[in-house]
Amino acid sequence: MKATVITAPGETQVVDVPKPSVGPHDALVRIRACGVCGSDGLYISMGGFGKEHMPLGHEPAGEIVEIGSAVTGLTIGDHVVVNPMVAPSGIIGNGGPSGALAEYLLIEDAVRGKSLEVVPDHIPFEVAALNEPMAVARHGVNRCEPKPLDKVVIFGAGPIGLGATIGFKSAGVNHVVVADLIPARLEKALAVGADAVINSAEEDVAKRLVELHGAGESMFPGKAGTDIYYDAAGAPAVINAALGAAKTGARLCVVAVHKEPVPVDFLNIMSNEITIVGSIGYPDEIFEVTSDLIANWERYAVIVSHTIPFADIDEALRMASTPGAADKVVVVFD
Repeated sequence: MKATVITAPGETQVVDVPKPSVGPHDALVRIRACGVCGSDGLYISMGGFGKEHMPLGHEPAGEIVEIGSAVTGLTIGDHVVVNPMVAPSGIIGNGGPSGALAEYLLIEDAVRGKSLEVVPDHIPFEVAALNEPMAVARHGVNRCEPKPLDKVVIFGAGPIGLGATIGFKSAGVNHVVVADLIPARLEKALAVGADAVINSAEEDVAKRLVELHGAGESMFPGKAGTDIYYDAAGAPAVINAALGAAKTGARLCVVAVHKEPVPVDFLNIMSNEITIVGSIGYPDEIFEVTSDLIANWERYAVIVSHTIPFADIDEALRMASTPGAADKVVVVFD
């Protein structure tokens, strides 16, 4: 079979590798779609994790084509999404021996609800492939511990920010605002359910939040009534904007990767009793989000900006790593 691997810093190839053999507890999945993650571009720039021919791809959806004799609850032909984190041999597409930007993927210890989950046949594979990144977004939502009457602002209308928008609304949150610099992304935010948007390139974010969420209680003037600030952008300006507008008792959740340290005014944190939480991965959400993706798949479909055939994998990887070229690239297989 053919698989995509990193061969050197900045270089990838599609190579021929042996098709996996299925053990009694395993299942073989024919990959039908696999998203390209920002971390894939990072791995490529690094040359992988110090091993020759590091396999790529950790956002797969596909169909089962072979099942081990001891596997229960699964059927050949089932459409599935995968938890890449629990593979016994190593994390799929993240330094382990296998990746999902390949024609087939072996699921070791194939247990429904643990290593993979079945999705209905009517869900497009490119939408099902969002399951993994949407679990990242949902974990961030859960870390915020939202309540129905909360007022939320999400910074960044990329895939994680849009997934968080759907996640907060699915959790019953009353009012969700999305802020971004790019008008087309703000249009997507409204399409997936945001109650309002802010073009942070043209509008004063703090002032607009006061207009949308009212004034917030604080010993300092000019604070917004926003309860939750969700950073899916990873820019220092976002942290400054959030903490500058945060009322007493507000929460800031950082999901985005910040590549440089960000100075923080701890007098503000202390005096307003602001809670800052980090969020990474999806300890419990990988299949929690699946039911919501199934129920609201047409909203999630808005997140996918480009589907590119596996035959053009180089173009897919280039596009995904070029700032502004695409929102979410999903590689599709015949």
